[in-house]
Amino acid sequence: MARIQITLPESYDYETTLPVRLTDLNYGQHLANDRVLALVHEVRVQWLAALGLTELDLGEGVGLIQADAAVRYLSQARWGDALRVQLAVQEMRRSGFGLVYRLSHAATGQDVAQVQTGFAFFDYRQQQVTRGPAAFIQRWPRD
Repeated sequence: MARIQITLPESYDYETTLPVRLTDLNYGQHLANDRVLALVHEVRVQWLAALGLTELDLGEGVGLIQADAAVRYLSQARWGDALRVQLAVQEMRRSGFGLVYRLSHAATGQDVAQVQTGFAFFDYRQQQVTRGPAAFIQRWPRD
């Protein structure tokens, strides 16, 4: 089976450091595959909060709904490891956009995982995909 390819950007829009918690481990005592998505969710919420936004309101009453995700697992992380997580906006469009994340060991720089997620702009009141708020879209030039 061919490996998923995720193209990492040259620069990132947000960066933070997160610890690997005991609850993030699997039976092999390393970072569980499903917890990688939980970690990038935390980073996405932090990024939006830094912009004064939430996943439910990016402006004009429009939120986000996740459409897809791809993950590449590259090395193990263990309890207590500090992970540097970088986030970049990609493929901004009127109805959605993508995010790419790089998770690496803060101490060594070794990549742990790469993640790509796709989002649609979503009106939770109407329960439908909608156009994104102009002010949000204009923050990132189109690819």
